[in-house]
Amino acid sequence: MALQNVWIRTLGDGLIRADQVIGIGSRRTPALAGKPGRWLVTAALAAPAGSGTADGWEVTNLHRTLAQADQEPRLAPEALARLLSELSATGAAGLITPAVCGPDRGEVRFDFTPFDTGEARGGGPALSTAARIPDAVPVG
Repeated sequence: MALQNVWIRTLGDGLIRADQVIGIGSRRTPALAGKPGRWLVTAALAAPAGSGTADGWEVTNLHRTLAQADQEPRLAPEALARLLSELSATGAAGLITPAVCGPDRGEVRFDFTPFDTGEARGGGPALSTAARIPDAVPVG
């Protein structure tokens, strides 16, 4: 994918580069101390992460939380995959920001904001903000 210039805002870890995403999913956290579990939308990155126990070392993909919803965000992984595919085809540069919305906080939309480059940098053309990239891809 040509997503080296597209970044995704995470819930608490800053930004990740979109071309490093190898998986998108959602999972429910367990309820703790009387508080209900939450639904996390996560991105798996092309980087290993390890942890050790007395039995040995375990290596898995690095996961980053993109959004936390109160209800299951059923279409969020597909919506982000669709947006990444659309952006890849255009050679876009900008920032994707997940936003939890809906009356039950069970929907996640992904807003794309192009970088306002003014002039082209690095030898490539500047992306017009009027390009055919949607401002938001709602989950519906």
